[in-house]
Amino acid sequence: MKFLTSGKVKDLYDVDENTLLFKFSDRVSAYDVKFKQDIPRKGEVLCKFAEFWFNELSVPNHFVRRESDTEIIVKKMKMLPIECVVRGYFYGSLVNRWKKGEVIVPEGTDTTLAAKLPEPLFDPTTKSEHDIPINKEKTLEMNLVTEEQYRWLEKTSVEIYKKMSTIADGAGFILADLKLEFGILDGKITLGDSIGPDEYRLWPKDSYTVGEIQEAYDKQLLRDWLTANGYQKQFDDERDAGRDPVAPEIPNEIIQKMTERYVIAYEKLTGNTL
Repeated sequence: MKFLTSGKVKDLYDVDENTLLFKFSDRVSAYDVKFKQDIPRKGEVLCKFAEFWFNELSVPNHFVRRESDTEIIVKKMKMLPIECVVRGYFYGSLVNRWKKGEVIVPEGTDTTLAAKLPEPLFDPTTKSEHDIPINKEKTLEMNLVTEEQYRWLEKTSVEIYKKMSTIADGAGFILADLKLEFGILDGKITLGDSIGPDEYRLWPKDSYTVGEIQEAYDKQLLRDWLTANGYQKQFDDERDAGRDPVAPEIPNEIIQKMTERYVIAYEKLTGNTL
């Protein structure tokens, strides 16, 4: 088995002419900055969440099987150069972009922090080191996908978000948003990559309060700590000055809390015990 590359979280290996192996690590990144410390059990949770969601969703996907606690086998396919983001709540980067006039939300939208949107919003980005939000016009202008493919991706991504939201709701969670990736396999658009707490925001229903920062059962917990302590601005300032941001040390309490919440989210959503 040949090693191919390391991403922010996954290591990829070539198994044969048709399949790859994804090995999930405990690595963590936030705001496109990689941290030196690991989040214990994160790789196992991501791996088993990927298995759960791929088996749960009826959309064709590239998942073949789980090999171990941290490894899955997937089919090779040509990935589409677009990340399909679906937002169900007024939160995250959507808020800042709306304030700057960079994105228009549907008429009648409650623009209070964490308010539910009237309908899930398809809000895709490019796939790069620093993802750039794009709309349908920009996507077609950049020749990322065809108009027919864009319509399919929008419709299917929203349908997946709604299905996953229903499952999360039944487990006592709110699925605030979701990032999906697709590729072409045997001539058809197919769901790929992985699906887990690095690809969505998950909030407990019993503490959800409009107008406030929400409890995060995903890596938003780390983002919130970075923002509260001025690191997000520091990262932006360093990039503006042409320098690579330097990751700070993550406090042990944040690391422990992230591990606990990743495990709790998995066990509650899937009904399985780690």
